[in-house]
Formats: sequence, structure tokens, C-alpha cells
Amino acid sequence: MSNQAIEKLSPFKELTDEQAELVDDVIDFARKHLEQDHPAVYTILGDAGTGKSVVLSQLFARIEKAARIQADSPFYGTHNYFLVNHPEVLKVYKQIAGPIKTLLKKDYQRPTTFINQLDKRNETSDIVVIDEAHLLLSKPDHYNNFYHENQLVEIIKRAKVVILVFDPYQVLRMKSFWTLDRLNELVAPYPHQSYQLKHQFRMTASDELIDWFNNLTDGQIKPLPKNAREHYDFRIFDDAELMRQTIVKRNQEVGLSRILSTSGYPSTLDGGKHYITEGRFKMTWDQYNFTATPWAELPETIDEVGSIYTCQGFDLNYAGIIIGPVISQKPDTNQLQVNLDRFTDTEAFKKRADLTDPDQIIYYEKRMILNALNVILKRGVKGTYLYAHDPLLRKTLVMLDQQLNAE
Repeated sequence: MSNQAIEKLSPFKELTDEQAELVDDVIDFARKHLEQDHPAVYTILGDAGTGKSVVLSQLFARIEKAARIQADSPFYGTHNYFLVNHPEVLKVYKQIAGPIKTLLKKDYQRPTTFINQLDKRNETSDIVVIDEAHLLLSKPDHYNNFYHENQLVEIIKRAKVVILVFDPYQVLRMKSFWTLDRLNELVAPYPHQSYQLKHQFRMTASDELIDWFNNLTDGQIKPLPKNAREHYDFRIFDDAELMRQTIVKRNQEVGLSRILSTSGYPSTLDGGKHYITEGRFKMTWDQYNFTATPWAELPETIDEVGSIYTCQGFDLNYAGIIIGPVISQKPDTNQLQVNLDRFTDTEAFKKRADLTDPDQIIYYEKRMILNALNVILKRGVKGTYLYAHDPLLRKTLVMLDQQLNAE
């Protein structure tokens, strides 16, 4: 495994003053509520790239050090867990834990494993830290051996203190359907506190370009900011194959550069290869990764197109992004439209008993597709390249790029 993913989440990474104060605040919260008769919840909010995970990593390392070797600490002897419902991200945390004496690989688990193992042993836990809480299941999923109604509810039942990070714009599937209102309603009965991280750390892009990405994923096509390329390699392509060739060059130069795409192309979990074709561009979707190394760090994945499921939570140096058939431009407007009939991720939109209003369901489905675009737009640390399948959207984006060049 390369060092980049480990360095990003290392508990030894230097924090900003704001992040360090947040860690202290959460530890103080955990200390106060550890001996209470009821669970307590601390929520850390923030968009992709705002440093939520590194805060959790350092926080958990401090708690576990106190739990295992600091006999005078209120955390000494406590049983604590770090949960993340993303197999690729979990691999990184387990790699981090390996050489650190006060962290054990078994401290890091998938939520379902945590719930089922504690039940089997008839045990509870003290402090539970949850990364990517927006990926927690909010309905039963028998395929993954989860038979309750909501993972967060079940985790709170089995812990004294729960600390989680949450981003409503990273909700991508109906079985993990969350809104901020739903989260707040769930934690309302318990003592709880929250904090919002706002500064974007991942990308070297300007705040104005980040705003442009956010506007795009809210359905608005705005003029590109004048500083779109300031300290950042931002490009728009009208040829997907040329974009691929450029990404290959970046990968040869600095590594960790990959092609990513939204839904809208043939894709099923049948073990076979499914291709994305755009003119002379032809590549396969990402294959299931059985190794301990995250998908983006496998050398052979330069020849695959990454999906939301392999890139969420990870940094790339350069991301070449295909906006697939599921998103197009509404004719005669500067707005995007979501084409649900072109959506090919059949697992994402399974029905829920608690959502029955057809208009509300369509709204949430469209929002999740735009959320997925937002997540992949925020992978590239040094640069982002864009290509759109829809001819009208591609023409508009190329025109905006040319206008920027002419200024």
C-alpha cells in the first residue's frame, strides 16, 4: 500500500488549531458522559474533504492509548470501537493500526460485525467512533446480515458514548437513506452536541471553484470563476479518450490518478466485465477488490473506471471524471436534469416501507445521484478533469472553459 492514504488518516498527522480544539472538546464530552446512565452522542458535520476522518483518527488513538496504558485516565480499561461501513476505508484504518502498540486491528470493524459480535458475546461497549455515518444502514439488509431497522439506533443501544461524522451530501443509497433532520430526530432523546467543519483541506482548488462544483451538483451550471485554475489543474475535455491519456500521464508523473464516472453505463454485480464507451474511449468498470490495498492504489486500476463505491473517502492526485448519461443539461436552460431512466445502479434505489410518497421518492433519488457526482468531483487533490456524455452539457462546459481561457 502506498503511504498517501495512511498519511491522510494517520493519528500522528498535524492538526489545525480548529481540529485540535475539536478533538479536545470531544474527549471532554466523552469523559463527562462515560459514567452517565444513558448514552450520549457527539456529531461532527462537514462536506467531503473538510478533515472529519483525520479528527476521528487522532481522537480514537488518544482514547485507546488512555484505555490501554494510562492507569490514571478515566478512559483506562474501557472497551472502545471504531466503525466504518466502507470496506475500502476500513482496510486503511486496519493498516494504520498494525504498527501502533495501543491500536489493534480488531478495534476497527464494520457496523454489522460490531452489532452481531457484541450480541453473540452478550457484551456492551464504552465509546464508539463512527466514520462516514451517512453510510450506516437505515433499513434491514439481510444480504449483509443486518436484521434490525437502523444501525445507528443499534450502536447507541450498545454504547455509552457515540461519536460520529456525517455529511448529508454523501448519502447515496436508499438502504442508507439519511437526512440531517432524520439524524437529529434520532439523537434528540440523548444528551448530544455537534460541530460543523467548513474548511476544505483535500483539494488545492480555490473556494470559488469548490463553490462551482457545489452549484453544479445542486443542478446549476454557472460561469467558471476566474481563479478556477489558480494553484489547481482544472480542465474540461470534449474527448474522453484524450482525458484518459492525460490521466495516464499524470499517473506516471505523480501516481494516484484515475478515471471516475457517475452511473448510466451497464453495470451489474455478476463478476463479468462491463464497459464504458464514449467515442474512441472504452474502459471497464472497477472490479471487486479482494485485496487489502484500496482500489485506487492498485497499479492495474489505471485501466479501470472507478465508481462511487471504490473512491468515496479517498484522495486522488488527479481525477478524470465522466458525467454519464444519468445527468444531462435541460435544453434552453443552464440547469442539469437527472434522468432516472438511465440510472444503472439497481441496488441503490430499493424500496423502503417508510417512504411511500412517489414525488418524495423521486426527489430523494435525484438528490442521491447528484450527491454521487458531488463526491467524485471532490477526489482530486491537484487537479480535476471533466467530460460529459450529454452532447449539450459537453458543449456548454467546453464553451465555459473557452471563455475562461479568453479572459
